[in-house]
Amino acid sequence: MFIREGNEQRPISSMPGVVQHSIDSARRAVAEAAEAGVGGIMLFGVPEVRDATGTGATDPNGILNLATRALVDEIGDALVVQTDLCLDEFTDHGHCGVLAADGHVDNDATLERYRDMALAQASAGSALLGLSGMMDGQVAAVRETLDSNGFEDTAVLAYSAKYASAYYGPFREAVASTLVGDRRTYQLDPANRREGVREAQLDIDEGADIVMVKPAGSYLDVLAEVAAMSDIPVWAYQVSGEYAMIEAAAAQGWIDRRRAVEESVLSIRRAGADAVLTYWAVELATWLKEERA
Repeated sequence: MFIREGNEQRPISSMPGVVQHSIDSARRAVAEAAEAGVGGIMLFGVPEVRDATGTGATDPNGILNLATRALVDEIGDALVVQTDLCLDEFTDHGHCGVLAADGHVDNDATLERYRDMALAQASAGSALLGLSGMMDGQVAAVRETLDSNGFEDTAVLAYSAKYASAYYGPFREAVASTLVGDRRTYQLDPANRREGVREAQLDIDEGADIVMVKPAGSYLDVLAEVAAMSDIPVWAYQVSGEYAMIEAAAAQGWIDRRRAVEESVLSIRRAGADAVLTYWAVELATWLKEERA
């Protein structure tokens, strides 16, 4: 779920059916998700003002932290409120970290910002932090910070095998990204299967509670290998481009929408995902409830 500042929700043109929520509309949406039987929500903030170091990410009154508190208060334990821990939504350059003077992403300086973000999000009530920035050592840094500040029960989801994919395009609209260029220097090479498995093992060793493969549909081989070697839960993210392609084809009448949606998520589960992050979560959960009735 994307949460924007202001009082009105805004449709995302490249993701039909998905919106940037206001906090009030997000309250209604999270209640609907819980009623449908969805297990959790992952929140992304869309701030009005951004700067070089993403200070809005650690502001207790920044949009993501405000939304987290509001939705935790709204829904309680009916589902798990989770938050994206990355700077890209909050920086004016759109990268996932702090930039050095020469323009490259400074890994170690970024880890310090991630530590601060972890405390801000955990303090706001997030039960699970989604570390999506792909910085070396991010899991160890965040886990140590949480544990030493009384947040031992806050879970860490590591976006371990996150590839530099073309399928993220609609997401950039969803978060009003300011990125120019790409993130290939810190996301994974789509041709490299083994690196994804290796990164997952590194994050397990650093203390992750869950590891993630992203995108899902084009990386089922990586997902299967990670699931086979992991002794902790493995999730997969069915990303914006995967969603948009099915929606676009279905809108043209070229495919059966419901069957395509169900098959796409079933294939991710079949490959070994214990849980799937998907923009169809509420719809899928509703279909499943109807079938079981």
